Amino acid sequence: MTRARPWLWLQLVIGWLPIWALYTMMIVAAHPGSDRWRAVLIAQRAIGAAALLGFLVYRATLRFPWPARFRITFVGFHLVAATVYSVAWIALTSAIESVVRGAVVLVVSPSGPLPSLILGIWLYVMVAGVAYASQATARAARAETLAARSQLAALRAQLNPHFLFNALHTVVQLIPREPKRAGAAAEQVAALLRTAVEEDRDLLPIAEEWAFVERYLTIERIRFGDRLTARMTLLPGTERALVPSFALQTLVENAVRHGAAPRTEGTAIEVDARRVGSVLEITVRDDGVGADPVAIEHRGTGLRRLRERLTALWGSQAALKISTAPTGGFTATLTIPFLDDEP
Repeated sequence: MTRARPWLWLQLVIGWLPIWALYTMMIVAAHPGSDRWRAVLIAQRAIGAAALLGFLVYRATLRFPWPARFRITFVGFHLVAATVYSVAWIALTSAIESVVRGAVVLVVSPSGPLPSLILGIWLYVMVAGVAYASQATARAARAETLAARSQLAALRAQLNPHFLFNALHTVVQLIPREPKRAGAAAEQVAALLRTAVEEDRDLLPIAEEWAFVERYLTIERIRFGDRLTARMTLLPGTERALVPSFALQTLVENAVRHGAAPRTEGTAIEVDARRVGSVLEITVRDDGVGADPVAIEHRGTGLRRLRERLTALWGSQAALKISTAPTGGFTATLTIPFLDDEP
């Protein structure tokens, strides 16, 4: 808040500068041969008074927001308020000039009070218009933020069951062959489900995400045994990095599904995270049978949902690239802005 306040004051000053210059030129034009520096000071005091009263106009726009439908009472209020503002501006400017000059002065146009009254109304309309436009922009930004949050929540809700169904499938396969192990696996799935349901964060520390992945891999190892290994390497500077929830899990599950599941040999999954300037780069690779990236994109929903979440979070600042080598193995590279989870 303390950083934003000086910038707000700077914007207000810059906004009134053209009005100050215009009013100065009006004084010079109305009084040919007058001292221009004196005209500048008079204009400064007059426009300063207008800006001061402008805060009351801003408060009025908050109290009487722009209606969704046209209302005559809204127009009537601002007609009265504009007139009151104009009279107050003339009175305040006259009072300031009277104090400066040491004599009672009425600051109006040489043509009479009507042009000054109209100018005051025009200033009111300008301030009110800018205030309503600013409020509309703020409302649009809030609506966009809420929409983005709703979209993220929906995508997260769609992503969570994706791996849970696979885990339940593993349990079902164990029931006829090893009932005891199936019972233990069911308890692990329940714990995994509890975490998935309770997790409502869009971003979380990478260490927490990996802990969740390891619990998922524990269930998968019931099916694969020693044929499935996984390792994660966090390079210096990435220990507290924030990642989208379930992002790592989605990529690891993809490696299990397309790399380990189709083969009888062992499969190793390696996860590396490194910081490159302001970017966090996470690579998930396996030495499995490999797969066609295009086919994977079209068959599954996990990667597609993850891409949609990345777009909702960061737009074009985030990317997910997948590739497979001719000799086998699958690689997914996630690139996101680096955000540090400060302790």
